[in-house]
Amino acid sequence: MITTLSGDTSRLLATVDFVKEQDTATLLPLLFPGLDGPELRTLAEHCRFSHAALLVFPSDEAELRAMLTDCGLVAALPPQPSVVVRERLAVRHRRPAAELDVGILRPAVTGADGAHRMVEVFALTVPPGSGLDAMAAAERERQHEAHVAFEVVAPDPLVLRGLCATLARYGATPDGGGYNLHENGTVFYFGAAAETKAGYRRVELYVPGDHRDILDAHLAEHRARQPAETLLRLLTGAWTTQALSAFAQLRVPDAMNSERGVGVDELARAVGARPRNLATLLRYLVMLGAVTEGSDGFRLTESGALLRAGAPGSMRALALMYGGPFYESFAALGHTVRTGQVAFEHLFGENHFDHFARDPQLAELFDQSMAAGSAMFDPVPAHPALTAAAEAADGATVVDVAGGNGELLGRILAAHPRLNGVLLERPHAVEAARRRLEETGFGTRCAFVAGDFADMPAGGDVYVLSRILHDWDDERCREILRHCARAMPDHADLLVVERVLPCDGSVSLATAWDLHMMCNVGGRERHAAHYERLFADAGLALVGQSRLPLDGYVLHVRKARSASA
Repeated sequence: MITTLSGDTSRLLATVDFVKEQDTATLLPLLFPGLDGPELRTLAEHCRFSHAALLVFPSDEAELRAMLTDCGLVAALPPQPSVVVRERLAVRHRRPAAELDVGILRPAVTGADGAHRMVEVFALTVPPGSGLDAMAAAERERQHEAHVAFEVVAPDPLVLRGLCATLARYGATPDGGGYNLHENGTVFYFGAAAETKAGYRRVELYVPGDHRDILDAHLAEHRARQPAETLLRLLTGAWTTQALSAFAQLRVPDAMNSERGVGVDELARAVGARPRNLATLLRYLVMLGAVTEGSDGFRLTESGALLRAGAPGSMRALALMYGGPFYESFAALGHTVRTGQVAFEHLFGENHFDHFARDPQLAELFDQSMAAGSAMFDPVPAHPALTAAAEAADGATVVDVAGGNGELLGRILAAHPRLNGVLLERPHAVEAARRRLEETGFGTRCAFVAGDFADMPAGGDVYVLSRILHDWDDERCREILRHCARAMPDHADLLVVERVLPCDGSVSLATAWDLHMMCNVGGRERHAAHYERLFADAGLALVGQSRLPLDGYVLHVRKARSASA
């Protein structure tokens, strides 16, 4: 029986031999039969055969190291992250990209012609019990990521467009690509001609530098070749929301195990569901990567475990909110686009803040859902403004404006024992925050103010507005910021935590949340320049910005007259 390691090693050895034997002038006609004469010479002049690639599946770094050694390859470990392959695997197997630890190595190989080339090794770590074995088996069989690559020698937009056009004339078809920020290189993938004789079905053009303008057209052509499948996958997005919400609502994650499988009959008894129907739901969730299925039943993945009640970083409340009230209001999105009226208010007869405040259970769920995206907060306590405040000789105070249940303020106080806090919130919410912070031991270092933005506590050293401004239109934002400016001493800092719309049209969670805010709240996401204008209108100045997880940003703001201090 061939083991996983020896099987991957055998594939890697075959790739090494291929790289040693081939050169640019002989490989191009094998990939694109009919390519000859001046066009072959032009291609060979502007690009060179650089490597062949394959995807392997070590259980850990030690196994990857042994595999490389067995093939006579030397490479620095650990691997660099592979953005493009990780995203391709995530889309192909319907799994969250964050679950896929894909690295890239490029050990050197000397060809028979004396040229220096590489073997590009993509390594997807598959730890025992990770639930990724089925993905690994499918990828070994189909070899989606195996390809040969040519590096463009002197990248120039006109040359690059010409190379792409020449390959297309000889049967190449766009097959994806991407920009790798870690190494500042742009990748163009092509399907080889149907008559290829090289044994590889995919070809890569690697271009040093950022060429996303040309890449966008390449990717658009790739998507245009499969419009029906693409659209169908998009149209089933509502099913995904409801499947995850039902999974959380029935508390199935709480009845499951991350270490071992649980049979569907046992799960059905535990949650009061019909086994056959539950099995259908679970199989769909396997496709989403929330659970895995094995011979012993269904097991939670790392993503699925986030839907457990009370789990660290639990997102259960968010699933219930997005599958509940906000899901209902999105059915009236067309009404909002047509009339400008907020869909939530159209359906429920009042804005969502008032609606939730009148229902204690719904209010608690909303506050929990706001804390569910807490991964965005992870770097905030280390912001220089908070670090500097914590080092002040006389101590300092952080004012968390509309701070919800105190999740962020608690993190800041935990990171900086010398800081004190003030939390401003609506009456029903401030009591929940008081209980939470007292339970975590920070109650004695925190004051609580029940009120509105007009009740902004004065004299703080750092003010925090976390995901507040996107709830409101511009005029209300200016009013909130003016309240902040009046309360802030001249030396104070204001940290605004928001998702910021990209200026280049790139994919961002901010774009999705812009639609959500319009439909459900009547607010919006904004570009950084838009925020800067709002700050200026309130007598404030943007002095810096830094990125956060989940496409968030911290916008660092001070009073305009002290912006250069």
